[in-house]
Amino acid sequence: MRRNGFRHWAAVLLAVFATVLLAGCGADAVPPAAPAPAPSSAQQPATAPPTWVDLPSISAHSSLVELGLNPDRTIEVPPVDQPLQAGWYRYSPVPGQVGPAVILGHIDGNHQKGIFWRLRDVKAGDQVRIGQANGAALTFAVTKVDQVAKKEFPTDAVYGDTPDPELRLITCGGAYDAANRNYLDNVIVYAKLAS
Repeated sequence: MRRNGFRHWAAVLLAVFATVLLAGCGADAVPPAAPAPAPSSAQQPATAPPTWVDLPSISAHSSLVELGLNPDRTIEVPPVDQPLQAGWYRYSPVPGQVGPAVILGHIDGNHQKGIFWRLRDVKAGDQVRIGQANGAALTFAVTKVDQVAKKEFPTDAVYGDTPDPELRLITCGGAYDAANRNYLDNVIVYAKLAS
C-alpha cells in the first residue's frame, strides 16, 4: 500500500515535474522528490506529525510548519521574512516512519541569519531532536553532512526510499551569487533514528 494513497502520488507526480525552490536562498533550484514505494501502514511505527526541531550542537531550535506545494508546483518553504522558522515537507514521511523525512530551513533571510545558518557546522554523531504532536520526541543521529552544487543535487540520496526511519535537513550554502541573489550550493544533513 502506498503512502497517503492517491493524494500522495498526485502530489509526488506534481513534484517530479516541479523545481523545488528555497526562497530564502534566492531563486535556487533544488531537484524535486522522486516517488518511492512506502511500506504498508501496518509496518509503520506509531508516529505523530512533527512540531519542532532542535539541533543542540549549533543552538538551533524552531517550531515546524507544514510545507506542501505552491500553485506553480514548487515546494513551499517557510516565509523568507521569518528566517528562523523551519518546515517539514508533508509529502515526505512523518519523522519516525520508514523513509527520509525532509525538513527545510533558510540560511538567511530578511537581512538576518536563518535557522540553518550554521547547518554546515553539524558533524557526524551530533543529535537532531524532533518533537511530535503527541508530546513525544525522537532523537536522530547525524551520519553525514554534504555541501553540493545545486546543479548536482543528489535527488536519490535525499528523497529515495530507505529501509529505516531517516531525516534530511536542507538549506542553502556555499558562495553567494549577488547578481542572481542566490547561493550556489545546498547543505544537506543526513541522520538516522537513534531513539
